[in-house]
Amino acid sequence: MFGVYGAGGRRGAAAAGCAVAALVGLTGCGGDGDSGKGEAVKSPAASRPAAASEALTEAQLTAAALAEGERAGDLTASEYTLDGPLGDAYTADPAVCQPLVSLAGDVSDHEPVAQVQRKADKPEEMLGVTVDITLRSYAGDEAAKVMASLERAGRECAGGLTEERAVARATYEKVEPAALPAFADEADEARAYRFTVLDVKGKLKLYEYLTVLRSGSTTLAFRGEILGTQDIGGVPEDVMAAQWKKFRAARA
Repeated sequence: MFGVYGAGGRRGAAAAGCAVAALVGLTGCGGDGDSGKGEAVKSPAASRPAAASEALTEAQLTAAALAEGERAGDLTASEYTLDGPLGDAYTADPAVCQPLVSLAGDVSDHEPVAQVQRKADKPEEMLGVTVDITLRSYAGDEAAKVMASLERAGRECAGGLTEERAVARATYEKVEPAALPAFADEADEARAYRFTVLDVKGKLKLYEYLTVLRSGSTTLAFRGEILGTQDIGGVPEDVMAAQWKKFRAARA
């Protein structure tokens, strides 16, 4: 899921994001959102076990993902021209917190069979909200194991962690549960978190949100952020709903 993982912001365009942040007086490129209302975890019910299902191919994930120029609420989806967000340049200390930072196969214990990444933003707003979207398919019951790793990370890393990046590091001051989207009951499992991240000088607090849903052997991860100290209150639900609706239609 985590894939869970964030580039109009710091993750997909890290260099550009840092430059913009510096221009607006920020010295860090991290951030997480907040919330805390509503159920933050939906686990598989006894009647809906995490049974293994066939992993989707990259072509199938692409067909199920938001397409270039497709609207998601008031944001517009697009493909990444370079590497997507939350790649192998992001690791966590302690290691148990890794699912909160990046679920890329190179740095995670869970290697996806295929993945597709998108972002949703307002292209004309460099400092606006960006939602990074990652669809990942896994073999066997690995998707369920991803969610279990995420749950453990959220529990054991509530008091904070360090995100190690290629050229810098970020301090997560705390990890909190965030509200799940209204349609979360349609998923096999769902988890949502709010991160409070300190800038590199340890003075400013930035906010970022992560929501991950599992449907069979596929995870859909959404990371919402903004280059600034504003708390966006959660991953925009209309973006998640648009992607979830298209995913469900493609799998019908």
